[in-house]
Amino acid sequence: MSIFMHRDIDTFLHRLDPRAKLLVMLTFFIYALMFLTNPALLGVVFLFVLFYASLGKALGNVKRSAGVLMTIFTVTVIIWLLTMRGPTKIILWFSVEGLMRGISGGLSLVIIIITSIVFVTTTKIEDLTLACIRLGLPYRGAFAVSTAIRMIPLIAGTAETILQAQKSRGLDVDSGSFMQKLKKYVPLLVPTIVSVIRGTTVFAMALESKGFGHSDKRVSYLTISYKARDYIFSVILLLFIGLAFYIKFNLLKS
Repeated sequence: MSIFMHRDIDTFLHRLDPRAKLLVMLTFFIYALMFLTNPALLGVVFLFVLFYASLGKALGNVKRSAGVLMTIFTVTVIIWLLTMRGPTKIILWFSVEGLMRGISGGLSLVIIIITSIVFVTTTKIEDLTLACIRLGLPYRGAFAVSTAIRMIPLIAGTAETILQAQKSRGLDVDSGSFMQKLKKYVPLLVPTIVSVIRGTTVFAMALESKGFGHSDKRVSYLTISYKARDYIFSVILLLFIGLAFYIKFNLLKS
């Protein structure tokens, strides 16, 4: 399993400035959170997210994460069904209102995660660091953000390696009910966390040995710049953000 999600190919999204793609993330996050109680609109936003992923040829990484996305969606729906009461009963205390809120919450989380996956797929970590610096974030903060994003596929790769090692020793994680499978995965968390902590410690020692943070004056071989397509794309995104506020406070007034 490859631990790197970035795909170095030539697409429209790959050519965009990373700051424009950060604005895309912000736009989808706003839609996901503002329409948290409207599953129909979130369904439309979800289709737009899939189209956005196809522009950057990131659907492959989305499919790789389908199991995690379905788990998050299912757990969110179950939690809302168990905790939210409503006048329209389905069975026992489960209500239609709780089901709709669960679907909305699950879709919101899935939209946010898929948007993040597309960003990681189409943006180099070095470009993200430069974008954060251009947006006014200190270098240490920009490096921390890029490192945190870099750790996500690394953790996934570590977990997959440990899982495959345990399968080779006879661990059966494919049989049984959902709860039985979940119990089999829980013991794998300990070696995964230990491996990640060990790797993080080694990484921190490597940074210290190279004098990281000794000087605030830094230069970069790479450069990023806003081009005409970035300005046009950003204006369109700002219009979509304005549309979200208009729909929320004018068309969806209760």
